[in-house]
Amino acid sequence: MTLSKRIARRTILRSIGASVALPFLDAMVPAALSAAKPPKRLAYLYFPNGIPRGTWQPGEVGSDGRLLRLNKWMRPLEPFKSDIIVPRNIWTPLGNGHVYGPPTWLTGQDYDRHAVNAGGPSADQLAARSTGSETLLPSLELSLKGEGFMSNSLPRNHISWAAANRPMAREVEPRAIFDRVFRPPLGGASDRSVLDMVLSEARALRSRVGMSDKSRLDQYFESIRALEKRIEFSERQSVEMRADRAPTDTLARPSPGIPADHKEYMRQMMDLMVLAFQSDATRVVTFMLDHGQSNRYFNFISKVRGTWHALSHYKNASGQTSDDDGQTSWDSIEQKREMYAAVQRWHHEQVAYLLGRMKAVREPDGTSLLDNSMMVYGSTLGDGNEHDKHDLPTLILGRGGGSIKPGRLLDYAEPMNLANIHLALLQRMGLRIDKFGTSDRPADELAG
Repeated sequence: MTLSKRIARRTILRSIGASVALPFLDAMVPAALSAAKPPKRLAYLYFPNGIPRGTWQPGEVGSDGRLLRLNKWMRPLEPFKSDIIVPRNIWTPLGNGHVYGPPTWLTGQDYDRHAVNAGGPSADQLAARSTGSETLLPSLELSLKGEGFMSNSLPRNHISWAAANRPMAREVEPRAIFDRVFRPPLGGASDRSVLDMVLSEARALRSRVGMSDKSRLDQYFESIRALEKRIEFSERQSVEMRADRAPTDTLARPSPGIPADHKEYMRQMMDLMVLAFQSDATRVVTFMLDHGQSNRYFNFISKVRGTWHALSHYKNASGQTSDDDGQTSWDSIEQKREMYAAVQRWHHEQVAYLLGRMKAVREPDGTSLLDNSMMVYGSTLGDGNEHDKHDLPTLILGRGGGSIKPGRLLDYAEPMNLANIHLALLQRMGLRIDKFGTSDRPADELAG
């Protein structure tokens, strides 16, 4: 099909109360620039409480470092092992642990509790300053609603910092994030679907594009509508459970706007990440899977009892320490450690879901959204029981538009500063810098 005219890259379907940015389309690329590459996207996914030492080592690695088989705890990521790098011997020289770790994980500095100072802006915010003028939103700061008595602790709840003393506000409700991406400010409240509100424009646009773009638009619109319906269902369910005083599957009281099913909550947030990247609403996202000392219950996982933080102190199974809830105990250290590892594996399942969603989104040049993304998934504790600051569990996900060679174990002989990885990713996002935090060299090993 020959188009009468090209479509502007920043075309947005608008109506009163709705604003739907479009994914990358063939029709947006002038013929002379048909080989233009999609932009790179950057994301950081943080989880608290570390891991039981030994559960992050791949099961089998080739002599060239190639990942041949992941271990049983990482098995959910097995279909994506060619898209990930497992770096070993990662550390952060200054900020670590439950309190000092989250605020400095992305700043590469130390944290001053008295001054509420994280040492400087975080890597995601530096990237947002570089790409934000090209997108609807400079960045998105997502977080699951924290559980436990540290839920109001400022340093435990923030990994993204606009400046040394200014943390970025987090969004914890899927509806609020959806509205930021698809409903313009002051657009007026409405219960109508955003797609219904822009339906006539969407139909007109679809009639003007070729078959590959039609398919791309259909996939995108279907994802928006499906997620919108899931958010609405979860909101109704949480309201009903709150009225009945029924606990959620994490044994907490339902909160307005927060899905009662924890897996659904996690996946709605991940789907919002994908849609934000797919529509180019933003190219920078941070996502906290909980605050830095989470006491969330994972009893919905088969054979798991107790809170996440209590499980992380797995070398005491009595249930009588200050980290325990006073109700849960375990038969042995081995049993408690296995439950702790099961929580880690459950989170790997959710990350695998995200990777699958991103790999399914095709860009005009034939690559996937995952191919053009760079994501760091990790924690600020090594072994949770030891509060270890060495060999931090870290994964690098995606190919960075061809600038990263995944499918490998990077086994550093000496401790590798995590800030070196941040610097390397910032350079790939287009920043012309040669220093970041405590790093003065990028992790060039990511390129292979």
